[in-house]
Amino acid sequence: MFNRWPHLGFSDLQDTFAAARAEGRAVFMPFLTAGLPTIETSVERFVAMADAGADAFEVGIPYADPLMDGPTVQEASELSRERGMTMSIGLDLVRQVAALTGKPVIVMTYVNPVLTMGVGGFMQAVSEAGAAGVIIADLPFEESEPFSKSAGEHDVGLALFVAPTTPEERVRAIAASQPAFIYGVAEMGVTGERADGSGHIEGLIRLVRSISQVPIVLGVGISTPDQAAKAGELADGVIVGSAIVRIVLEQPDDLDIFTTTVSSLAKAVHG
Repeated sequence: MFNRWPHLGFSDLQDTFAAARAEGRAVFMPFLTAGLPTIETSVERFVAMADAGADAFEVGIPYADPLMDGPTVQEASELSRERGMTMSIGLDLVRQVAALTGKPVIVMTYVNPVLTMGVGGFMQAVSEAGAAGVIIADLPFEESEPFSKSAGEHDVGLALFVAPTTPEERVRAIAASQPAFIYGVAEMGVTGERADGSGHIEGLIRLVRSISQVPIVLGVGISTPDQAAKAGELADGVIVGSAIVRIVLEQPDDLDIFTTTVSSLAKAVHG
């Protein structure tokens, strides 16, 4: 049924970053928890985001102990799990999103679900679902090599995190490992909306750019078009999550408000 587009992989994500760079803009990668507003209607939200200007997607697979996520995404994860979301169902959703939109999909999860499946089994399943990359939110860099190796064997990119507090030596080591992209934590703390940015990320981006051509994507605390526009001026990509998830939680049946919000964020990121 879902054969509109061929299999997507890590090279498609690389091509997306390259095309955006050539156009002098950033990649917009909205996040949404798999299974929102319902398991049956979740795919149509990703299709709507594609139509509204998304270049790629971060699909959150709910997990019982989401350490990196703030209250909004935690609520979304709990609701999705209560309604029956599993890793298997989430990857089937990823398969549909990749097939229907033709845009790179990044699977976001945590270490325990990956270890439960086995690293190789997880990466194979992610690849077979058509995902281009993986974010494992609580994976320490020091333990990432087996995950990165397996991801590469299955044509999947693994993203790694840096923050404004990350020492330069560690940033250099992370960049040297050639991740799919570097996830720059724009605001310290868990995910969530912030009224104002701290402005601490600029130095980190300068450092990354001085030592590597690996794309840097900003996320965490980016929630308004103004914040998204600033992030888009600095980075290769921008992730907005909690602000989008909150709208789906508060107004699950209103596709127009959802689409308008995503469109305004996409336009801001694209400049």
